[in-house]
Amino acid sequence: MSRGIKALIRIPAKVVFVGGLFVLSACGHLGPQKNLYQALGGAKGVDAIVYELIVRIADDERVVDRFHNVDISRFKAGLETYICSVANGPCDYTGDSMQVVHAGHQYTDTEFNTIVQLLIEAMEAEGVPTVTQNRLLARLAPDYEAIVYQ
Repeated sequence: MSRGIKALIRIPAKVVFVGGLFVLSACGHLGPQKNLYQALGGAKGVDAIVYELIVRIADDERVVDRFHNVDISRFKAGLETYICSVANGPCDYTGDSMQVVHAGHQYTDTEFNTIVQLLIEAMEAEGVPTVTQNRLLARLAPDYEAIVYQ
């Protein structure tokens, strides 16, 4: 047996136990992970993100034309409810499926990616941590196939 292993064997079990408790107690101070809706700031946070996204869409020549005939109040309310729902908030999205909502519009990859970029920028502007942004984006990513027609 090597010297290092012999030294480890001689460490009293009490020291190992206390050290283990210290490590576990340090992890406990991190607290339980918030659900995604809470991490986004709840209703207030989602509202701010969607509002910021709409402002950015209005200022972006790549996608603004897609929103000329859109009822922005309805769009805002629907998107807030949708995000709340996919983020495990207290909302129940009962609107049309993403495929129905986007049917016939023939959105391009570039337009889709632009909206995603603007959403990321909106979350950044609202101080949403990157890990939380990625959690939301992962939940929204499957919608790509329903929005962009190949």
